[in-house]
Amino acid sequence: MGVSTPSSFAGEGIVPLWERRSIFIQRDYSVARRRVYRRCHHSSRGEPWCQAKRIFDVIGAGLGILFFAPAFLAITIAIKLTSPGPVFFSQRRYGYRNRRFRIYKFRTMYTHLADGTGVQQTTRGDPRITAVGRILRHTSLDELPQLINVMKGDMSLVGPRPHVPGMLAGDFLYEELVPYYFQRHAVRPGITGLAQVSGCRGSTSDDKIAIARIDYDLDYIATASLWLDAKIILRTVAREFLWGNGV
Repeated sequence: MGVSTPSSFAGEGIVPLWERRSIFIQRDYSVARRRVYRRCHHSSRGEPWCQAKRIFDVIGAGLGILFFAPAFLAITIAIKLTSPGPVFFSQRRYGYRNRRFRIYKFRTMYTHLADGTGVQQTTRGDPRITAVGRILRHTSLDELPQLINVMKGDMSLVGPRPHVPGMLAGDFLYEELVPYYFQRHAVRPGITGLAQVSGCRGSTSDDKIAIARIDYDLDYIATASLWLDAKIILRTVAREFLWGNGV
Protein backbone atom coordinates (compact mmCIF):
# COMPACT_ATOMS: atom_id res chain seq x y z
CA MET A 1 0.00 0.00 0.00
CA GLY A 2 1.52 3.31 -1.07
CA VAL A 3 1.69 6.47 1.00
CA SER A 4 1.10 9.85 -0.57
CA THR A 5 2.82 12.86 1.00
CA PRO A 6 2.28 15.85 -1.31
CA SER A 7 4.78 18.61 -0.68
CA SER A 8 2.03 21.18 -1.17
CA PHE A 9 0.95 20.59 2.43
CA ALA A 10 4.40 21.23 3.90
CA GLY A 11 3.90 24.95 4.41
CA GLU A 12 0.55 24.47 6.12
CA GLY A 13 1.78 22.21 8.92
CA ILE A 14 -0.57 19.47 7.69
CA VAL A 15 0.39 15.83 7.27
CA PRO A 16 -1.85 14.19 4.61
CA LEU A 17 -3.94 11.16 5.57
CA TRP A 18 -2.59 7.76 4.58
CA GLU A 19 -5.64 6.81 2.52
CA ARG A 20 -8.83 8.41 1.22
CA ARG A 21 -11.00 9.60 4.09
CA SER A 22 -13.77 7.13 3.14
CA ILE A 23 -11.55 4.10 3.80
CA PHE A 24 -10.31 2.96 7.18
CA ILE A 25 -7.95 0.05 7.78
CA GLN A 26 -8.59 -1.89 10.96
CA ARG A 27 -6.77 -4.74 12.60
CA ASP A 28 -8.40 -8.15 12.17
CA TYR A 29 -7.84 -9.72 15.58
CA SER A 30 -8.56 -13.25 14.28
CA VAL A 31 -5.38 -13.06 12.19
CA ALA A 32 -3.46 -10.50 14.25
CA ARG A 33 -0.39 -12.72 14.66
CA ARG A 34 0.06 -12.82 10.91
CA ARG A 35 -0.31 -9.04 10.78
CA VAL A 36 -3.07 -9.19 8.18
CA TYR A 37 -5.39 -6.22 7.94
CA ARG A 38 -8.85 -5.78 6.55
CA ARG A 39 -10.47 -2.71 5.05
CA CYS A 40 -13.60 -1.23 6.47
CA HIS A 41 -15.45 1.25 4.27
CA HIS A 42 -17.07 4.16 6.01
CA SER A 43 -19.47 6.40 4.13
CA SER A 44 -19.38 10.09 4.98
CA ARG A 45 -22.39 11.36 6.91
CA GLY A 46 -22.15 14.74 5.23
CA GLU A 47 -22.77 18.27 6.40
CA PRO A 48 -26.00 17.68 8.42
CA TRP A 49 -24.17 15.18 10.65
CA CYS A 50 -21.22 17.55 11.13
CA GLN A 51 -23.54 20.40 12.05
CA ALA A 52 -25.51 18.25 14.49
CA LYS A 53 -22.33 17.04 16.20
CA ARG A 54 -20.99 20.60 16.40
CA ILE A 55 -24.22 21.86 17.99
CA PHE A 56 -24.08 18.94 20.45
CA ASP A 57 -20.46 19.86 21.29
CA VAL A 58 -21.11 23.58 21.78
CA ILE A 59 -24.17 23.04 23.98
CA GLY A 60 -22.42 20.33 26.00
CA ALA A 61 -19.21 22.33 26.44
CA GLY A 62 -21.13 25.49 27.35
CA LEU A 63 -23.16 23.68 29.98
CA GLY A 64 -20.00 22.00 31.24
CA ILE A 65 -18.19 25.32 31.69
CA LEU A 66 -21.15 26.75 33.62
CA PHE A 67 -21.49 23.64 35.80
CA PHE A 68 -17.77 23.40 36.55
CA ALA A 69 -17.21 27.15 37.03
CA PRO A 70 -16.83 26.78 40.84
CA ALA A 71 -14.36 23.92 40.26
CA PHE A 72 -12.39 26.08 37.81
CA LEU A 73 -12.06 28.76 40.51
CA ALA A 74 -11.16 26.33 43.30
CA ILE A 75 -8.55 24.52 41.18
CA THR A 76 -7.02 27.82 40.06
CA ILE A 77 -6.58 28.91 43.67
CA ALA A 78 -5.18 25.53 44.75
CA ILE A 79 -2.59 25.50 41.96
CA LYS A 80 -1.43 29.07 42.65
CA LEU A 81 -1.12 28.46 46.40
CA THR A 82 0.81 25.20 46.20
CA SER A 83 3.40 25.63 43.43
CA PRO A 84 4.92 28.49 41.42
CA GLY A 85 4.05 28.83 37.77
CA PRO A 86 1.03 29.29 35.49
CA VAL A 87 -2.38 27.78 36.20
CA PHE A 88 -2.73 26.33 32.73
CA PHE A 89 -0.46 24.06 30.74
CA SER A 90 -0.63 24.16 26.95
CA GLN A 91 0.88 21.90 24.33
CA ARG A 92 0.77 21.38 20.57
CA ARG A 93 -1.25 18.32 19.52
CA TYR A 94 -2.49 16.71 16.31
CA GLY A 95 -6.01 17.79 15.41
CA TYR A 96 -8.51 17.39 12.58
CA ARG A 97 -6.80 16.38 9.32
CA ASN A 98 -3.45 16.48 11.14
CA ARG A 99 -3.54 20.22 11.72
CA ARG A 100 -1.76 21.17 14.93
CA PHE A 101 -3.55 23.07 17.69
CA ARG A 102 -2.78 24.16 21.24
CA ILE A 103 -4.51 22.04 23.88
CA TYR A 104 -5.22 23.38 27.38
CA LYS A 105 -5.01 21.60 30.72
CA PHE A 106 -4.65 22.58 34.36
CA ARG A 107 -0.96 22.41 35.23
CA THR A 108 -0.23 19.27 37.26
CA MET A 109 3.59 19.25 37.19
CA TYR A 110 6.30 21.43 38.61
CA THR A 111 7.09 24.00 35.94
CA HIS A 112 10.85 23.30 35.86
CA LEU A 113 10.29 19.54 35.44
CA ALA A 114 7.51 19.54 32.86
CA ASP A 115 8.14 18.24 29.35
CA GLY A 116 6.58 20.71 26.93
CA THR A 117 6.85 18.31 24.00
CA GLY A 118 4.88 15.58 25.75
CA VAL A 119 7.16 12.85 24.39
CA GLN A 120 8.20 11.86 27.93
CA GLN A 121 5.05 10.14 29.13
CA THR A 122 3.70 10.29 32.65
CA THR A 123 4.06 7.24 34.88
CA ARG A 124 2.50 6.27 38.19
CA GLY A 125 4.34 7.93 41.05
CA ASP A 126 5.95 10.39 38.64
CA PRO A 127 8.05 12.83 40.76
CA ARG A 128 7.28 15.66 38.35
CA ILE A 129 3.65 15.78 39.49
CA THR A 130 2.61 18.17 42.28
CA ALA A 131 0.41 17.17 45.22
CA VAL A 132 -2.57 19.02 43.75
CA GLY A 133 -1.69 17.60 40.34
CA ARG A 134 -2.05 14.03 41.62
CA ILE A 135 -5.61 14.75 42.74
CA LEU A 136 -6.44 16.44 39.44
CA ARG A 137 -5.05 13.54 37.41
CA HIS A 138 -6.70 10.90 39.59
CA THR A 139 -10.10 12.50 38.94
CA SER A 140 -9.25 13.76 35.41
CA LEU A 141 -10.21 17.29 36.48
CA ASP A 142 -7.00 18.51 34.83
CA GLU A 143 -8.78 17.97 31.48
CA LEU A 144 -11.56 20.49 32.20
CA PRO A 145 -9.93 23.41 30.30
CA GLN A 146 -10.34 21.37 27.12
CA LEU A 147 -13.97 22.47 27.20
CA ILE A 148 -12.49 25.75 25.94
CA ASN A 149 -10.86 23.86 23.06
CA VAL A 150 -14.28 22.43 22.20
CA MET A 151 -15.86 25.88 22.17
CA LYS A 152 -13.05 27.11 19.88
CA GLY A 153 -13.69 24.26 17.46
CA ASP A 154 -10.31 22.57 17.91
CA MET A 155 -11.84 19.57 19.65
CA SER A 156 -15.06 17.65 20.11
CA LEU A 157 -16.49 16.28 23.35
CA VAL A 158 -15.98 12.75 22.00
CA GLY A 159 -13.39 11.53 19.52
CA PRO A 160 -9.88 10.09 19.35
CA ARG A 161 -7.67 11.61 22.03
CA PRO A 162 -5.20 14.12 20.52
CA HIS A 163 -1.57 13.00 20.57
CA VAL A 164 1.61 15.03 20.55
CA PRO A 165 3.66 14.85 17.34
CA GLY A 166 6.44 12.31 17.81
CA MET A 167 4.52 10.28 20.40
CA LEU A 168 6.10 6.91 21.13
CA ALA A 169 4.30 3.56 21.29
CA GLY A 170 6.55 0.88 22.69
CA ASP A 171 9.97 1.78 21.33
CA PHE A 172 8.65 3.16 18.04
CA LEU A 173 7.05 6.29 16.71
CA TYR A 174 3.30 5.66 16.84
CA GLU A 175 2.93 6.05 13.07
CA GLU A 176 5.73 3.53 12.50
CA LEU A 177 4.17 0.94 14.79
CA VAL A 178 0.66 1.44 13.34
CA PRO A 179 0.75 2.10 9.57
CA TYR A 180 -2.86 3.34 9.53
CA TYR A 181 -2.26 5.70 12.48
CA PHE A 182 -3.17 8.96 10.72
CA GLN A 183 -6.64 7.67 9.80
CA ARG A 184 -7.72 8.61 13.33
CA HIS A 185 -7.37 12.28 12.40
CA ALA A 186 -10.29 12.16 9.96
CA VAL A 187 -12.46 13.67 12.73
CA ARG A 188 -11.90 16.25 15.46
CA PRO A 189 -10.07 14.86 18.51
CA GLY A 190 -12.11 14.49 21.68
CA ILE A 191 -11.85 15.13 25.40
CA THR A 192 -12.82 11.48 25.79
CA GLY A 193 -13.29 8.59 23.40
CA LEU A 194 -14.24 4.98 22.89
CA ALA A 195 -10.67 3.82 23.54
CA GLN A 196 -10.55 5.57 26.91
CA VAL A 197 -13.82 4.15 28.24
CA SER A 198 -12.79 0.72 26.96
CA GLY A 199 -9.66 0.66 29.14
CA CYS A 200 -7.09 1.89 26.62
CA ARG A 201 -5.73 5.01 28.25
CA GLY A 202 -2.55 6.13 29.95
CA SER A 203 0.89 4.93 28.91
CA THR A 204 1.48 3.47 25.44
CA SER A 205 4.62 1.57 26.42
CA ASP A 206 2.79 -1.72 25.70
CA ASP A 207 2.60 -1.96 21.91
CA LYS A 208 -0.46 -4.26 22.00
CA ILE A 209 -2.45 -1.71 23.98
CA ALA A 210 -1.15 1.07 21.72
CA ILE A 211 -2.42 -0.77 18.63
CA ALA A 212 -5.75 -1.57 20.29
CA ARG A 213 -6.22 2.12 21.11
CA ILE A 214 -6.00 3.09 17.44
CA ASP A 215 -8.41 0.30 16.48
CA TYR A 216 -10.93 1.59 19.02
CA ASP A 217 -10.52 5.08 17.53
CA LEU A 218 -11.30 3.76 14.04
CA ASP A 219 -14.24 1.76 15.37
CA TYR A 220 -15.63 4.99 16.82
CA ILE A 221 -15.20 6.88 13.54
CA ALA A 222 -16.95 4.11 11.60
CA THR A 223 -19.95 3.93 13.97
CA ALA A 224 -20.17 7.46 15.41
CA SER A 225 -23.57 8.85 16.40
CA LEU A 226 -24.87 11.38 18.91
CA TRP A 227 -26.28 8.47 20.94
CA LEU A 228 -22.85 6.83 21.04
CA ASP A 229 -21.30 10.17 22.08
CA ALA A 230 -23.82 10.47 24.92
CA LYS A 231 -23.06 6.93 26.14
CA ILE A 232 -19.29 7.55 26.04
CA ILE A 233 -19.69 10.79 28.01
CA LEU A 234 -21.77 9.02 30.69
CA ARG A 235 -19.23 6.20 30.91
CA THR A 236 -16.42 8.76 31.18
CA VAL A 237 -18.12 10.52 34.09
CA ALA A 238 -18.52 7.20 35.86
CA ARG A 239 -14.97 5.96 35.20
CA GLU A 240 -12.99 9.16 35.68
CA PHE A 241 -14.88 11.43 38.07
CA LEU A 242 -16.64 8.83 40.23
CA TRP A 243 -14.18 5.93 40.23
CA GLY A 244 -11.02 7.98 39.68
CA ASN A 245 -9.20 6.01 37.00
CA GLY A 246 -6.82 8.78 35.97
CA VAL A 247 -3.02 8.53 36.20
